[in-house]
Amino acid sequence: MEKLVVIGLGLKNENRKNVYQSLDELTRLIDTAGGEVVKQFIVFRDKIDPSYYIGLGKVYEINEYIKKNKVRTIIFDNELSPAQLRNLEEILDAKIVDRTRLILDIFSQRAHTKEAQLQVELAQLNYMLPRLTKKGIYLDNQVGGIGTRRGPGETKLEYDKRRILQRIDKIKKDLKKISLTRTVQKKLRIDSEIPTIALIGYTNSGKSTLFNKLLKSNESYADDKLFATLDPMVRKIKLDSGTNFLLIDTVGFISKLPHNLVESFKSTLEIIKDASLILEIIDITNQDIVKQQNITKEIIEQLNVSHIPLIKIYNKIDLIPKKLLKSYLKKFLITKNELFISAKDGLGIKKLLNRIEFYLKKFFITKTIKIKQDKFYLLNDFYKYCKVIFNYVEKNYILLKIKTTKTFYAKIRKLLVR
Repeated sequence: MEKLVVIGLGLKNENRKNVYQSLDELTRLIDTAGGEVVKQFIVFRDKIDPSYYIGLGKVYEINEYIKKNKVRTIIFDNELSPAQLRNLEEILDAKIVDRTRLILDIFSQRAHTKEAQLQVELAQLNYMLPRLTKKGIYLDNQVGGIGTRRGPGETKLEYDKRRILQRIDKIKKDLKKISLTRTVQKKLRIDSEIPTIALIGYTNSGKSTLFNKLLKSNESYADDKLFATLDPMVRKIKLDSGTNFLLIDTVGFISKLPHNLVESFKSTLEIIKDASLILEIIDITNQDIVKQQNITKEIIEQLNVSHIPLIKIYNKIDLIPKKLLKSYLKKFLITKNELFISAKDGLGIKKLLNRIEFYLKKFFITKTIKIKQDKFYLLNDFYKYCKVIFNYVEKNYILLKIKTTKTFYAKIRKLLVR
């Protein structure tokens, strides 16, 4: 396992608790990437050093430690500017990785679909572009380890600016083609009139575990690691009442998510905009629960989906001792839009399904309609897009009692009248 030193920086007016929490999250990211933190350095300053980020004196102190303890990798808990990275490389006798590069590395490991792989590579190239040097990019694969896996740097050691720009242009064209396919898929979803429910939330909150529980399968990869899954998955679910809906498992959120990565994955997150209902999954055991909820709220606002109904689902109550559960839950304001569950053990899942049913009822309508002989060609659509409760057949007409969405009923009614 690769041994690493991590470095955090706290500013004068910053809450020190946030600095420690951010470093704890960085440590979890490193664990996800397969590394081991052997030492933390936390530096408090009035302002960021534009040349050396943490100040020249502290850089020399850290360099002495890594030489003495034979540490080969240093990770900073923020994104370093190209100038800071160059200056630090002149002094520190180790590979230097910042938080952005670490997250890009993890995303590179987790991306499986062609679209996700292209999105990650695009973010990597945009990160690398201003960091070109005569020695090559700061992703030299001869060093190996965290921050150097599966990225564009593996295929060739020395990219120049022209080649990177060419590759960026090619990726954007490929993503545009995939986007057209996504548009077709979106049209098919809209035409099917099946409501869509999106799972969102902070990474490792249990979205994929809940996805599998509702689906009664293990299709979505779930693990106790950050960003266990990147690729959005859409599956059709049928409730006991016969109601159908599409469930979407999306990429998890995290603080200080690299801007390039957010931009690259926006097309993937666009699927949330089509949702009839959003389920925000929250890890009730996490100490940073309020901060994580605020980050999720910011991303919801960025995506312009604040108008979509949302249910807050506090997950992992199985990890709270039973004798403390009642008092623990009192900390949270329980409204009709909040539920407590354990996606792992199935606690509260029945309540969640009832709540989903309640919301979906607003989208459905039950009607009895008469279809004359000259409209029999529409029967296929009724059986495809509606739940047929019963039918009565006569020589010149058919009576159908159907359950369908209000929009589909309005559309089919016009065809019947016409």
